[in-house]
Amino acid sequence: MHGEYKVPGGKLVVVDVDVVDERLADVRLSGDFFLEPDDALPLIDAALTGLPADADGRSIAAAVHAALPEGAVMLGFSPEAIATAVRRAVNRATTWRDYDWELVHPGPLSPVTHLALDQVLAEEVGAGRRAPTLRIWEWDEPAVVIGSFQSVKNEVDPENAAKYGIPVVRRISGGGAMFMEAGNVVTYSLYAPAELVQGMSFADSYAYLDDWVLVALRSLGIDATYQPLNDIASPSGKIGGAAQKRLADGAVLHHVTMSYDIDADKMVQVLRIGREKLSDKGTKSAQKRVDPLRSQTGLPRAAIIERMIETFRSLHGLHDGEITPEEFARAEQLVAEKFGTDEWLYRVP
Repeated sequence: MHGEYKVPGGKLVVVDVDVVDERLADVRLSGDFFLEPDDALPLIDAALTGLPADADGRSIAAAVHAALPEGAVMLGFSPEAIATAVRRAVNRATTWRDYDWELVHPGPLSPVTHLALDQVLAEEVGAGRRAPTLRIWEWDEPAVVIGSFQSVKNEVDPENAAKYGIPVVRRISGGGAMFMEAGNVVTYSLYAPAELVQGMSFADSYAYLDDWVLVALRSLGIDATYQPLNDIASPSGKIGGAAQKRLADGAVLHHVTMSYDIDADKMVQVLRIGREKLSDKGTKSAQKRVDPLRSQTGLPRAAIIERMIETFRSLHGLHDGEITPEEFARAEQLVAEKFGTDEWLYRVP
């Protein structure tokens, strides 16, 4: 069995292992990490050999900790990363390169259609009718997109939303509200088989699925990091946040919205957020704009998206594709039956 885990912002950890009589056997740890002293490596292998095959991540990490000699140094990885690689090996997890990833980047769509497509494309990947997919969002109208479990009245000021002509829609994933106007954020969705994040905690999977975009942002000069549970940040403040939904058919929907150039004054009027939360997004004054991608790169939004696509393609492979007429038809059906209805929007009033 073979398991790999790329530590977000760190190194690749690889574990090859057999299972004999429901215990780990012939464990072989490798990777491009740094470890001192050299003889710590066989000590880790020996500590893992014989553990129950169904040992949880905490138990595996504890065994690694106990095996390390005093003063040992691990750079680019950790006992917890080793535990994740072990669990991925035992659970026969896949890697990015096991799939032929497809890019879909259609023209502007209504926000409610975007949300319906998230469900449709995730279901198609789960059913095996669509290859794992990266989708870039485009839109030319505003919206507030609230999380699956958020209260409309607690998150949105209805009078100001109506004043600015900003509708409210609800997505199927959890997390917080997104304030969207044409051209002011960068949003993407990933639709992947659950096997890609097999053996990972929810927290680990968030960082794992977005590590490629950190590489892209760093190539543009942004010192981007991942802040648990679901934030992409820089020394200048928060850049964006991720949300995720695991579907019953075995698919994972993972999407991220990053601020390009948001009207913070309007956002704070429409969303019921305090000044503390606005400050967390990168500005201390509602009169300023939340613009980490624009101000830190000096690039047009389209150029940032192009670099993201190039980075994904170089790391994981990516071919251009399109959303099929059948998928669009199913999305429009879901708009009529679900995402465009008050019943769905106000399911948490």
